[in-house]
Amino acid sequence: MNTDQILHIVQSLMAQPTAPFCEDAVRAEILQHLAQFPHVSVKIDPFGNVIAHYQRGDVAPRWILSAHMDHPGFVQDEFLGGVPERYLQKNPPRRSFGAFDMWDLPAFEVRDGCIYSRACDDLIGCAAMIAVFSELEHMEADASVFAAFTCAEEVGLLGAVYLARSACFSKELGILSLETSSERPPAKMHEGVIVRTGDRSSVFDSVLVSELVQIASDNRISHQRCLMSGGTCEATAYRLYGHRVAGVCVALGNYHNCGPADDIAAEYVSVSDVCAMVGLCLAVSLQRAPLDGSEKLRVSLEVELDQQIHKRNFC
Repeated sequence: MNTDQILHIVQSLMAQPTAPFCEDAVRAEILQHLAQFPHVSVKIDPFGNVIAHYQRGDVAPRWILSAHMDHPGFVQDEFLGGVPERYLQKNPPRRSFGAFDMWDLPAFEVRDGCIYSRACDDLIGCAAMIAVFSELEHMEADASVFAAFTCAEEVGLLGAVYLARSACFSKELGILSLETSSERPPAKMHEGVIVRTGDRSSVFDSVLVSELVQIASDNRISHQRCLMSGGTCEATAYRLYGHRVAGVCVALGNYHNCGPADDIAAEYVSVSDVCAMVGLCLAVSLQRAPLDGSEKLRVSLEVELDQQIHKRNFC
């Protein structure tokens, strides 16, 4: 899938307003996209989460992709989401969408290699999952992968907790949380998709993380491997219910619209990083058998050990 096609999907989602418990417009746009894919089945659970499943051929699923549809906003005049009080005290301009308000910021702009929006977090992750399904259909790929588009992440990971508690997914499947995450060293914008080793609250499954790094390397996908400690993502929620989890993200500027000088500003992400995230998630969806990068490392270390034993005449 080329960059223009990915940006078209991103723009279509970012045009829709959203806030915790008010994801209707984004959900409707997602459903319109998914309806175009003949090998994707869709259901909506009682909480409002959208669960989609691409299935072509007799391939067994290995992964569930997960991203959330909401973004911090005002719901019935209560601000829902993590923004420091000093930003709110300035009373920045708001735009009303009936039942809720968002900051009065551009829905979608592309300049200097970056996407700017009132809500990159986490419409970027949702768009990436749609792009993966679109490319699987275009390739006529025999594959099986789930995608969960969740609600109310910004107020306690609630959609993910609802899914995990309902036990609708087998714990034999790995769950891959897609996010935007505040750019903090050593992560750098424009240097590829970030394979997360964990978040502020937990560390992720080391075997799955190793597999993601191996898949990215094998497919020459620009990537970084980092602990992103700025916040807690859905992977932690799923892990608390016994699921094996991993995470990927792109570096985010102006996290939760918190710009310089305590001013509200558009979030932004790198276009190339988003394309790398789509590429990695696609490659993951096509990978039929587990890859354990740690096994490759173990073999390499044992070869070196045996060589040194032989060279130095150890018993």
